[in-house]
Amino acid sequence: MVEGGRAERRRLARRVRRRRRTRRVGELPLLVAVALCIALVLKTFLVQAFFIPSGSMEQTIRIGDRVLVDKLTPWFGSQVERGDVVVFKDPGGWLRGEARPAPDPVGVKQVKETLTFIGLLPSADEQDLIKRVIGVGGDTVACCDARGRVTVNGAPLDEPYVNAGNAPSEIRFEVRVPAGRLFVMGDHRANSADSRYHLDEAFEGTIDVNGVVGEAVVIAWPYGHWSRLEQPATFRTVPDRARRTGRRRRGRRRDLTFA
Repeated sequence: MVEGGRAERRRLARRVRRRRRTRRVGELPLLVAVALCIALVLKTFLVQAFFIPSGSMEQTIRIGDRVLVDKLTPWFGSQVERGDVVVFKDPGGWLRGEARPAPDPVGVKQVKETLTFIGLLPSADEQDLIKRVIGVGGDTVACCDARGRVTVNGAPLDEPYVNAGNAPSEIRFEVRVPAGRLFVMGDHRANSADSRYHLDEAFEGTIDVNGVVGEAVVIAWPYGHWSRLEQPATFRTVPDRARRTGRRRRGRRRDLTFA
C-alpha cells in the first residue's frame, strides 16, 4: 500500500512538471509578441537608433556611429533649441548624389528590415539627415563677423565643436529664419551640404520644424565613442532678438567639395 502511494505521488509530480513545461512553451510566443510590441512603441514614440553614413558632423559624430534620438519630448510641447543636434527628413533634394549602401543578400535583408522596423537595429537607408541647429524662427544668422565667426542675432558663436581646421563658414550669408523653421549646419563645415548650400531655394535653406524626427541625445555605439550630445554653452548667451538689423545678403557659392 505504501509503495502504491509513492508511485502515485511520482506520477502526479511528473504530470505537474509536464504541465509546467507545456505552459512555458505556450507562453513563449506571447512573451515574444509583447517584447516586439514594446520595442515598436519605443521606436515610434520614445527613442530610435540612427546609423550615421557620412562625415558631415565630424568630429562630434563620426561615420558609422549609432545615435539615439529622443522622439518623446516634442509630444509634450518641447521646442527645438539652438545648439541641438537633430535628425530631420530630407526637405527635398538634400540627399541627391549621396552614396547608397550596397544591397544585402536575400535573407539577411529581410532580417535587417524586420529588426529595423521594430527599432532593434538602426536603419542605414533612411532618407534622413543629421545637423546642428544654429538658428530658430525669428533669428538672424550671419557669417561672418570681423573675426570670421558665425553670429546669431548679432552675438558671435564660440564653436569648439567645429571640425579642426575648418573655418566657421567659407560661404558668406545673412538669413532671417522664418517662424516655424530652422537654420542648420554640420559640424564638419567643409564637408556638409547644409542650409548654406540651399540659400537660393525657398525659405533660404531653412528646414520645416515639423520635419524634425527628434533630437539626437546620445552616441550609443561604438562604446569607445559613447557620449551625450548637450547644448553648447555658446548658445545660452544668444539674445532672442537681433542687436542690429541690416539688408540681407546672399554670398556667392564657392566650389567646395562636400559629401
